[in-house]
Amino acid sequence: MGSPAVELGFAEEAVDAWRLRREQFPSKVGGRPAWLGESGLPGPSELRCGVCGQSCAFLLQLYAPLPDRPDAFHRGLFLFACRQPACYRPAGPAPGSLRVFRNQLPRKNDIYSFEPPPEEPTLEEVPGAILQLKCGAKLCKVCGCLGPKVCSKCHKAYYCSKDHQVRDWKAGHKLSCAKADQVDIAIPDHKFLFPEYEIVIEPEEMEPSSVGETEQKDLDKNKDPTCADSTQEAVEFLDENVLEAMAKHETEEDKIFQKFKERTSLEPEQIIRYCRDREGPIWISGENIPLETNIPNCVCGAKRVFEFQVMPQLLNHLKVDSLGESIDWGTLAIYTCTDNCNLGNQYTEEFIWKQDISSSV
Repeated sequence: MGSPAVELGFAEEAVDAWRLRREQFPSKVGGRPAWLGESGLPGPSELRCGVCGQSCAFLLQLYAPLPDRPDAFHRGLFLFACRQPACYRPAGPAPGSLRVFRNQLPRKNDIYSFEPPPEEPTLEEVPGAILQLKCGAKLCKVCGCLGPKVCSKCHKAYYCSKDHQVRDWKAGHKLSCAKADQVDIAIPDHKFLFPEYEIVIEPEEMEPSSVGETEQKDLDKNKDPTCADSTQEAVEFLDENVLEAMAKHETEEDKIFQKFKERTSLEPEQIIRYCRDREGPIWISGENIPLETNIPNCVCGAKRVFEFQVMPQLLNHLKVDSLGESIDWGTLAIYTCTDNCNLGNQYTEEFIWKQDISSSV
């Protein structure tokens, strides 16, 4: 992430799969996480939904280094989400249905080259490589997260939970289990992961005037003497009750939603707005906006600062619509440690605030 006030993220089809490998430090949606560091990965208990108790699925990750911090030369933010729609009903601080983790490394480390990653694909991915880190840690065959459980029969397939072991057994491991050389060759679709996309980052380009469309129309009316005269004449013939109704028509809720629409109208496909400690989130509703006291401090004791938000447009890419109810949000605001603490290169959990679209909009 660079210097512009706001940077926007867009979901694009992952045409070149090699660009999403962890050695390329990708920003991406869905699929399995491309873990940054290998130390202190969040375990199954940390990735369990606080509402239903099921395992959360990897939603997205952003590569967000801090140029002025040598210990965060490489830095990633990893967001996980429950797949159960009912777990998204409460607004405000996500009750475990959404989790976000931060991880960082210095430029000189034991995992990646000191030099930038190559711009062209190198070796083909080794079958099963995504299921094991260089340090030897095993990853769940279903979700790509830490997998402490192993199949007791083949001792080749690892899982984060019994539920994912059952999913894999039904999806084909029942047949491949006896053939040790085929366990990792083809990983079936377990219908658990979100669709995979690359996140392309671009600076937000604002129009020459920072005045919103609605505000500009009001200004133009005021500048037009004919319009001003007719407005004054109309007001003289309206009774007090009608005037009061007109004044209340545009509520604060309407203004906030209108501001959201105008700010995103130039790039309606944006799924991410990134602006760490430079500009706050743009809220989609006047309801359920957090106060500073609603944002808890980091585990190190430092305050948290807004870093990025996930826009509702992302939902269109996730294919989560269902007949009854669906995963939903107005916007997700992610807050991270102002000190960007480095607790031994571990994965540190940060904070998410979920705001829904107001029913009055």
